[in-house]
Amino acid sequence: MSVMMITLSGCQTSAKTGGFISYDEHYQKNETALKEDALSDRWESRGSKVAVVSKEKADNNDYPEAKEVLLVNNTKNKVIVSQKVFDQAYPASTTKIMTALLTLENLNLSQVVTIKHDITFPDGAAVAIHLKKGDKITVEALLNALIIMSANDAAVALGEAVAGSEANFVKMMNKRAKELGATNTHFANSSGLPDDNHYSSARDMALIMREGLKNDDFRTVIGTADYTIQPTNMNAQQRVLHTHHPMFAPESGFYYQGCIGGKTGTTVAAGHTLVTAATRDNTTYIAVTMRAADLANSCMDSTAMFNYGFDNFTKTEVDGGSVLLPKGTDLNSLTKKSEDVNGKTETSYYFGEYLVGSGSVAQATATPTPEPTAASDQENTEGSETETAADQTAAKTEKSTASKESSETEGMPVLRKILLGIMAVMILILIALLVALRIKEKKHANKYR
Repeated sequence: MSVMMITLSGCQTSAKTGGFISYDEHYQKNETALKEDALSDRWESRGSKVAVVSKEKADNNDYPEAKEVLLVNNTKNKVIVSQKVFDQAYPASTTKIMTALLTLENLNLSQVVTIKHDITFPDGAAVAIHLKKGDKITVEALLNALIIMSANDAAVALGEAVAGSEANFVKMMNKRAKELGATNTHFANSSGLPDDNHYSSARDMALIMREGLKNDDFRTVIGTADYTIQPTNMNAQQRVLHTHHPMFAPESGFYYQGCIGGKTGTTVAAGHTLVTAATRDNTTYIAVTMRAADLANSCMDSTAMFNYGFDNFTKTEVDGGSVLLPKGTDLNSLTKKSEDVNGKTETSYYFGEYLVGSGSVAQATATPTPEPTAASDQENTEGSETETAADQTAAKTEKSTASKESSETEGMPVLRKILLGIMAVMILILIALLVALRIKEKKHANKYR
């Protein structure tokens, strides 16, 4: 079995109007031409380092029941199994995955749609819930009819509800496909009914399914096996729906434990197509088969791919990320390449030549030593606490002494004033005594003249 791990990204030729692009045509294109064909403004963001497998590896026939098969680890966005994944093929009713995605991106489940006209098809065998003009029905009911029953009139009704007309809705489908990197896809209607100008590839259908799984309402719809459409103003009968997907039906011999839903499709030109998602141990895989002889073969190939993925690969944590580790290997066997980007060290992990995961860790930076705080002082040892107490006592003594000295200094002018006052009084007394003595001497002198 050929094992390939490539990033599922926008590296593919543009869809042509009609016809099929062979591998030989694809691999004749150089990298520049591939980049030009891909949506140029999304090239870098969708992975410029995508590895395109060789024709020899991609054309393997390990899954002979279907012409094209693909297994993608959706959790790590890695291709595990690939067989003619770029070949154009008719998607049939797996088209409705895109119809559901666009509907949920533009409408709410609770919205009520009024049917504009009787929706009929030239092929009387086309699956339908027989919507009539004036019928009022919820988006939720239409989506469940779309996915569970594969009702083609539900596809038309949803397209008209979103874009005003199916033609406008088809334009939206093709635009959205290019945005997702599904550049080998062209839609001609919302249902997947036969049209030479309506085609996709296994890789592109995986990209569309991958985008759908990001939407919680989408996961709810594809994860519903049974649904009852309640009576409407134009239909008094309940319509009970049960999944047509054998791998999602518990009573089926093809039931797969962990299957979370998907979409079947079949026309004479398309053969049988199948897009399925399954989850185990927090890891999700997407399996795509196209141009199978019958639905049983599609289920068998899908089951074989799921088993291979779940049994042989493990999601393993690394610093700042995770890798998809092949069974029997350990982290030490992987090759690492690191580079510094915007203050982070980004490390890519390779198993041989294939990128299997990455991690991103912020670079360490020197931080200044913080100054001690009151809280940190309290966390010191007992001896340190004693020393601190002594220091605090000394500080208080010094403060007291300083305060005393300050008080004394402030008191000096007052004392000086008192002393000066006393001296002044003493001088005045002395002067008075001298004056009195002088007067007494004069009296005594006059007495003895």
